[in-house]
Amino acid sequence: MSKADHMLSILWMLKQRRRTAGELADELEISVRSVYRYVDALCASGVPVMADAGYGGGYSLPEHFKETPLFFDAGEQQALVQASTFARGTGYPYVAALDRAIAKLKRYSNPGQVLQMERHEQGIEMLHTPNAAQEDNLRELEAGAAGGFTLQMEYSKGNHTAPSPRDVDPYGLVLWKGQWYLVAYCRLRGEIRSFRVDRISGLCRTGTSFERPAGFSAREFLLRSLLPGQDPATPLIPVVIEASEGVLNELCSHWLFGHTLAERGPGRARFLLDEESLLTYVPYFLLPYGTALHIPEPAVLKQRMSAVALKVAQHYTL
Repeated sequence: MSKADHMLSILWMLKQRRRTAGELADELEISVRSVYRYVDALCASGVPVMADAGYGGGYSLPEHFKETPLFFDAGEQQALVQASTFARGTGYPYVAALDRAIAKLKRYSNPGQVLQMERHEQGIEMLHTPNAAQEDNLRELEAGAAGGFTLQMEYSKGNHTAPSPRDVDPYGLVLWKGQWYLVAYCRLRGEIRSFRVDRISGLCRTGTSFERPAGFSAREFLLRSLLPGQDPATPLIPVVIEASEGVLNELCSHWLFGHTLAERGPGRARFLLDEESLLTYVPYFLLPYGTALHIPEPAVLKQRMSAVALKVAQHYTL
């Protein structure tokens, strides 16, 4: 029997009742030392084997684990293989471990089940170009967040600026619109900040540890920092856009406009935006729509749209 077969046999036997290492060795016709190795391997794979020493002791499994089915139904198998496809499409840094898990799932399935899983696996695909350097950084950042140790990173703010070192306490990673962000306490600035992982060029451990704030959510922090209207102290400017229902539907499906939509009527929508977004991001996003939309207010947005359009026209004027 292979190692995997012995491990599975031990698991089935422990699901029935408590057994000593000697009993397991006798039934499987292996040495007690081998039983110890297989039990250690089961624990490493996530099985909660409990070991009690002394008279009446031995190996056992928690009651809640005994009642848990060891196998997945067809819907669960489909979800697992397709979830692995999605994970690969995000640059997930533990693809090798994911492949091993899916291989185990297929190994203990019959040919019909494997064929069905592969059909579902091929039914969904993701376009993703692997970035080995970024995946290495993601692994180290996730390990830092889970282990609570401070990292020193070389970070560039963008616009071709040179990277600079800073120590951070990684609180969590968030995937937003296809981009990975690190939410961390920046020891240089003395506050929690978000950092784009693709701008991190180097990471090393400092030997310092930290405690993550109880109940802290990296996702909620990132949303507050990205979306307008999260800070009550930030004034919001009404933006009215008139267009066909198709154009308005496209606008409202966008993450920024969908979040800031205040009122929607036939051929008309009203949004509440902060000034920074209004003068920087919004004009460049709306410009490709050309005359397909009309902006009754505010005047400052119309002026900014005109200035941006003029700058683009001058750039392409021969």
